[in-house]
Order: sequence, then structure tokens, then C-alpha cells
Amino acid sequence: MAENMSLAIDPRSGFCRSKSTFYSKRKPIPLPKNHSLDVTTFISARAHHGKVAFIDAATGRHLTFSELWRAVDSVATCLSDMGIRKGHVVLLLSPNSIFFPIVCLSVMSLGAIITTTNPLNTANEIGKQVADSKPVLAFTIPQLLPKLAGSTIPIVLLEDHLSSQAGEAKIVTTLHQMMKREPSGSRVRDRVNQDDTATLLYSSGTTGASKGVVSSHRNLIAMVQTVINRFSIEVGEKFICTVPMFHIYGLVAFATGLLASGSTVIVLSKFEMHDMLSTIEKYRATYLPLVPPILVAMVNAADQIRKKYDLSSLHSALSGGAPLSKEVIEGFLEKYPNVKILQGYGLTESTGIGASTDSLEESRKYGTAGMLSPSMEAKVVDPDSGKALNVNQTGELRLRGPSVMKGYFSNPEATTSTLDSDGWLRTGDLCYIDEDGFIFIVDRLKELIKYKGYQVPPAELEALLLSHPEILDAAVIPFPDREVGQFPMAYVVRKPGSNLSETGVMDFVGRQVAPYKRIRKVAFVASIPKNPSGKILRKDLIKLATSKL
Repeated sequence: MAENMSLAIDPRSGFCRSKSTFYSKRKPIPLPKNHSLDVTTFISARAHHGKVAFIDAATGRHLTFSELWRAVDSVATCLSDMGIRKGHVVLLLSPNSIFFPIVCLSVMSLGAIITTTNPLNTANEIGKQVADSKPVLAFTIPQLLPKLAGSTIPIVLLEDHLSSQAGEAKIVTTLHQMMKREPSGSRVRDRVNQDDTATLLYSSGTTGASKGVVSSHRNLIAMVQTVINRFSIEVGEKFICTVPMFHIYGLVAFATGLLASGSTVIVLSKFEMHDMLSTIEKYRATYLPLVPPILVAMVNAADQIRKKYDLSSLHSALSGGAPLSKEVIEGFLEKYPNVKILQGYGLTESTGIGASTDSLEESRKYGTAGMLSPSMEAKVVDPDSGKALNVNQTGELRLRGPSVMKGYFSNPEATTSTLDSDGWLRTGDLCYIDEDGFIFIVDRLKELIKYKGYQVPPAELEALLLSHPEILDAAVIPFPDREVGQFPMAYVVRKPGSNLSETGVMDFVGRQVAPYKRIRKVAFVASIPKNPSGKILRKDLIKLATSKL
């Protein structure tokens, strides 16, 4: 930063009046100067003393760093022989596994693009993503083959045994066959630059339907650097991976980024409280990432948990997805006095980076999302006038930094409405930044419902409801819930003469969507409140729904 600029920045808040910009108070992250660099090479070149990269919690299978990098080389050689080139999209549909990272790293090392999807999504939802991203190859497990039925993509199975599920699927090989291959130094590799696309993850973005977020190798390298510098990791740290690897945080931190530090990642294929706790005990895990509902459950059941499990190895809990309240933080510290809570805030569009609390002291600024991540800049903008605001004034949070996405995949309209020409990302979150540089998220401008950290776009469920022959109009809102955060609630206007019941509405939607998108509460109304331009006044409906609480 230029000398005269740094003079104008308030050291306490990080705010620069002349630029109306908040600058991160954290030490900037070092980014590699070499332009021709892919994220796989960047991660594999980092020196460390780690031995075991991944452990499968269910089977106890270990994957050492040398086995991992050899597997990545072998799989990349096979992919290259199959004709996979820079810019090709490869779909990965799988629950968490120690093989997930091998696929991601191999694909990205060739300059090809990895796109992931939630295994809970329906065949129809996955079909939409396939139609949009046009993958040339898919990796999946036998149990999930039916979800790709009807697509003609060649498939690689992540497991060796073929099941009766194969049906019409075009299975070309298995990952284990690929891993047995001698890596070849002479394979065809296109030159990969930091600006090239590495991942294509689908997010509901700041509005409605799901869109592909295009992240570059530079974005991922910045995220890896941020994660590693944030935790100043000692040799021998063991992270439990409860976060889904198809999600930005799981993919960039657990499936790839933490490898650069030499840490061990213990992989749970699905979240189950008992499995998680017994895994911490068995492997003496030190870091536990989780979402607020799990943290709340651990506080509520603390006495039984402490009797049954030895969690003495644990020193940090990492929470993301939503800010924690004072009651939850203090409740947790009282029950688990040796574990510090660290929080994080980020979007798929910012490669999971935005703000964080990096010490217990910072987390005790109750309700905060944290301070700006290293090398990240922020503006707080009045959503109506577009004017940039000062300290302690509430407006939309905009972010700019090395981890901000390139844009939405083949969707220039959505890109220009979210990313401006100066690289500022509109987060859709209303916030203020206080005099110490802490960000407080007040509300969502965007109307996403967050169920257990999963995003549910109301617009998608409303479109589905309107396809019901007996429904005249509908609106979906987030209904607050202690256990899951929020769940979808529907306000429905029935057609005259219809006797459609609440269960009828819930079942109709439930049959067509992933479990986390199900409507769990229904109210019948005479009409849906809307503004003059026809936009649903969700705020009014939320007030109506929660006034009875």
C-alpha cells in the first residue's frame, strides 16, 4: 500500500475515509508471483513434515502424503490419456471420502475444471447442473448411479465393486484401476495459469436459482494461504472433516488446502454425532469444524458426552455458516473449557473467505462474523442510494480481494449484478463494521433460507408450489428454528373449492426436492402481500409467522 494511503487508514477500525473502504488489519497473505501455476502444484510443493494426509474414520484406512501425490499423478496420467484437457469440466458426485481429494487435485492439475454437487440432490436437480456445466466425465459411487440415469456422460466409479445399479450407465473404469497406473512424466499437459478456472461450484448466489461460481487457481491459492496462515498449524494437528467436501469450505480447506500444512484430515462420510465424537477420541483429533446446530447440540448434551467420550485432545472448534450468540459461546466454553471457538464468514463467491475470529478473545465479541480476512477489503454500501458508509453504519457488505470469484458461469447478467467493474462483490448481506474493525451481519438482503448451513432458495420452492393444480399463489419464507437454524415455511393461497391440506402441500414438494429443501410448515392465506412491482413482501410474512412465537 502506498505510504500516503496508509497514513489515512484508522489503525483501530481499518477504515480509510478518503476511499470509503475498510482494509484488513491482518497481515497480508503472500501470493506466488509465478503466473504459470496451478493450485495442485502449489499445494504439493509446500514443504512440511507431515506423514499421514487422510484417514477414513469408518475403515481406519490411511493415505500417506507420498501415496496421495503418487495417486494424483497416476489419475492425472489416466485422465490425460482419456483426452481430458484444460477447460474440460469433470463432475464429482460423492459423499466425503479419502478419494474425493485425489479426483479434485488430479483434475485441477491438468487445468480441467471440477464441478461438485450435493449427493442429496435429486436426479432432476443434478440434471440441471449437468445441462449447464456440460461435464465430459463424471466420478461417482455405485449407490449414486441412479442420480445420473438418463445422462450419457462416461463414468468412473470411486469403488471397485459394480452393483446392480449400473443399468444403462456408461462406466469406463474405476478410480482404483487409475491409481494403479504408472505415472508418466511425458503426458500431455496444457500450460495452466493462475487466472484459469479451477472449480465450478453451484451456489444460489445473492438471488434465486442456482448458478455456477467460477473460481480460478489464483482464488484457490489465496484461500489455501489464508487458511494455513490463520491456523499457524503445528506438526501433528488432526482435523476432523465433518463439512461436506462438495461445499466450498470442505473442498478448498479439507479436501485440498490443509494438505499444504502437513496436517492430517480424518474423513467422516456423513455427519453423525456419535461417530464424530468417537472419532475425536480414537484419533486424538485437535481441530473440529462444525456448523452452529452441532455446536448447540454439543452444549445441550455436554454432561452425557463428557461421561462417554474423551475429548481432551481437542483444542479448537471452528464454526461457520452463521454467527454464534453469546449464550452458545459461553455455554460451550463452560462445558468444554479447554476448547477455543473460532468463527468464519465467507461465500462460495469469495472462495469461502471473508472474515474470521482467530482467537477466543475475538470470538467473545458476541455476534460478530469476525475481522476482515488478510488482503480483503470491504465497503458498506447503502442499498438504496449506493453511497459508501462509515464505521457503525448499516448497509450491504461488499468485498474485494484475491479470493473473489471470476464470475458466474456463462451468465453475464448475474455476474454484472453481483460483481462490479472494480472487482467489488455484492454479498447480499446487511452489516455494519464497528470501531475495532469487527463485522456484524444484521440480516440477509438476499432471501436464502439456511437449513443446517445448506442454502435453500425460496424462489425455487415457490415455482414448484405454483405448479400444483390446486395452488393459486405461494410464498416461501425462512422460519427460525433452534436446531436447524431456519427451515422453509410456505404461505399458500388455494384455488376456490380446493381442500388441499398442509400435509398435501408438504408431500407434494417433498417428493421433488432434496430433504433439506422440504417445506416443514404451511399456512393458508387469502392473498400473498406484494409490492407494486409484484415482488413478494417476505419481510411482512416473516413478521406474521414469527409474531406468534
